[in-house]
Amino acid sequence: MGRRGQRSMARHRVTLLSGGAALIAGALTLTGCTASSHSSPASSSKPPASSAGRLGGGASPSDASGLQADYVRTIKSVLPSVVLIRTSKDLGSGIVFDSKGDIVTNDHVVGSAKSFTVTPSGSATSLTAKLVGAYPPDDLAVIRVSKPDGLKPATFADSKKAQVGDIVLAVGNPLGLASSVTNGIISAVGRTVSEPQGGDSPGATLPDTIQTSAAINPGNSGGALVNLAGQVVGIPTLAATDSQLGGGAAPGIGFAISSDIVKDIATQLVAHGKVTNSHRAALGVRVATVAGPNGQSGGVGILSVEPGGGAAKAGLTAGEVITAVNGTPTPSEQDLAAVLANLSPGKTVSVKVTQTDGTTRTVKVTLGSLPG
Repeated sequence: MGRRGQRSMARHRVTLLSGGAALIAGALTLTGCTASSHSSPASSSKPPASSAGRLGGGASPSDASGLQADYVRTIKSVLPSVVLIRTSKDLGSGIVFDSKGDIVTNDHVVGSAKSFTVTPSGSATSLTAKLVGAYPPDDLAVIRVSKPDGLKPATFADSKKAQVGDIVLAVGNPLGLASSVTNGIISAVGRTVSEPQGGDSPGATLPDTIQTSAAINPGNSGGALVNLAGQVVGIPTLAATDSQLGGGAAPGIGFAISSDIVKDIATQLVAHGKVTNSHRAALGVRVATVAGPNGQSGGVGILSVEPGGGAAKAGLTAGEVITAVNGTPTPSEQDLAAVLANLSPGKTVSVKVTQTDGTTRTVKVTLGSLPG
């Protein structure tokens, strides 16, 4: 099973392949949701018991007004905990993590910047912030404002309790429109998705994400996906785009990093400035995708082996090509990353490789921990 209490359910993987290959139903790709800093704005807990049954076709006006009141109450509660983050290149969103001025956001929002301008919701005054630490494999980072007075820390949900069908709101700053809110439901849990490389972002494979129908647009990255109890269930990070529509948004398909992972990684970054326990499995190799005889991705070539790591102890060597891990084919780096993302350090798995002479062999490797 995967890490951090992932559910006992079938995993669904959405991955971005090289060359603009299609996704899901043959047409979707994923994109991070930062916006250009020069863009102009355009002209879990379950919901409280009082909300139950209000979405059916037979909902009464009083039910509808009660649900509306829940929305209004939740938005008023959450907005003070969501901020606008600007760098010299991009803009995105962030969530106030604690009373010390720590703000958690996406690593791809931070990019290579070390200093930031932070604007709290409903404020005309901007604050300066510095980078505390970042962890690209989980696409998370923490920055800290120098004067945290007036910032309200968010309340984080136990994302393991999030269910398909839960009503959620995405709160952030899409296209620079501060304090914008969209609504939807949790469409799926436990997704493994790969975000592309681009700009200052190295890309990442993210396990246990939450899929939502709430609209996620450029500038939403790093913001809050919240339930009607006003708790953060995730950080919106990726939106699907439809290549058949010229790369336009695929409505209602977005992904958020689960709050359990956010809390874990952000707490370590605040305490140490780095991640000391990633909870993510690693083989202990440096790799690159290699082409097969047909010119397509044919496996993951080992460039080097980390001394003392699981691969080294199992006898894997540079030049060999990994073609499967734990019984799952690994034709590319992203496929290998997706397999490892749902395995735990300490687990012993089979690794099938093609040797330099063309013969194949299978070895047992005890997985190590991805460095922080």
